[in-house]
Amino acid sequence: MATYLVGDLQGCFDELQLLLERVRFNPAQDKLYLVGDLVARGDKSLDCLRLVKSLGDAAQTVLGNHDLHLISTALGIKKIKPRDRVDAIFSASDFEELIDWLRHQPLLVHNEKLGFLMAHAGISPDWDLETAKACAKEVEKVLQNGDFYALISQMYDNFPDRWSPDLQGMDRLRYIINVFTRMRFCYQDHRLDFACKVSPKEAPPELTPWFELNNPLYRQIPIVFGHWASLVDEKMPPNIYALDTGCVWNNRLTMLRWEDKQIFSQSAVKNYEI
Repeated sequence: MATYLVGDLQGCFDELQLLLERVRFNPAQDKLYLVGDLVARGDKSLDCLRLVKSLGDAAQTVLGNHDLHLISTALGIKKIKPRDRVDAIFSASDFEELIDWLRHQPLLVHNEKLGFLMAHAGISPDWDLETAKACAKEVEKVLQNGDFYALISQMYDNFPDRWSPDLQGMDRLRYIINVFTRMRFCYQDHRLDFACKVSPKEAPPELTPWFELNNPLYRQIPIVFGHWASLVDEKMPPNIYALDTGCVWNNRLTMLRWEDKQIFSQSAVKNYEI
């Protein structure tokens, strides 16, 4: 029995299949965790959704920003971007079933037995473990059983950019969504920055990667995330596992076997034109 965690797929289905074959993934006894962004930009987003959904309890993903955007376009809130290459999803016979399944995925996974947290982008520098879990549940409750249309239609904004336990309503939910699905850099006062997407060594001096800020949680429990392809080959602090290695940017797909921390990589099998 083994536990595998894989970076952003973004429609890179063939590379995932090759990795699963290489490790001889057995859904009857192994577990696959995915850091979100199953869809967009690659050619086979539909196949990625169908595969992960078909694995049932043998797979668990979290929601990424591209996943939420797909739900938004499915609801007619935003227009489909041609470069996202998701037309096959919208014409699929199981379209509604797939979107409903995706909407019911969590923002945060805490595997207490194996001792790790998984989110698409990261954990707020102002949150402890219980706050992070409670905040994720707040949004998940609305997405899965509440007025999800209103939530998704109002999530597209960069503010508020700083956490306060006094945040309420849509401001609170939007901050939570932005942390879990969009965050990369922060200012020293923990305000979120959404403009900078480069590697830390290329960033302006006033910006710091979220995981380098002084939050005791970052040292207490391993955190697995994706979202930030510019971190490829960057040295991470202890307990921080960045798995987005930019396969859809013609780099590679990365899988981590949790039990022994062995890394498996698969180079992009085609030249993705994004």
